[in-house]
Amino acid sequence: MRPHLSLDVRNVPASVEFYRKVFGLAPQKQTADYAKFDLTEPALNFSLVSSAGTISSVNHLGIEVESVDEIAGWKQRLQEQGILEKVEEGIACCFARQDKLWFTDPDGNAWEVFTVHEQLEVTGPLKGTGCCVPKSNGSALPAACAAS
Repeated sequence: MRPHLSLDVRNVPASVEFYRKVFGLAPQKQTADYAKFDLTEPALNFSLVSSAGTISSVNHLGIEVESVDEIAGWKQRLQEQGILEKVEEGIACCFARQDKLWFTDPDGNAWEVFTVHEQLEVTGPLKGTGCCVPKSNGSALPAACAAS
């Protein structure tokens, strides 16, 4: 099984260049208004579609990896490409203790690469857990994000 994710983007070539840095490879297919990355690691059918209208909003996107070694590899690549925005280690979020790396694409979609160390007890609503998606669009980080 492999998930498929298709994002509306304002500029396909700019987004291709960004995601080429993220994934370390070129898209399998590309036109002026479409690109498809056929990824095996992570297993993902990922496409970009030109949208002249409003870009859909998502909370964030993520890639779960199996180990801290994989986090280290992602961290090195994202740093080398100059797109790593935030590192969180041992953070309690979404009722799990995790390590996370954050970056944002050209259309403002926040991404996390994460590994889960342990599941935590569900103790109430998610908003009370300290989870947050860092915003890199120039706005101030929510207090919970700034403290982590």
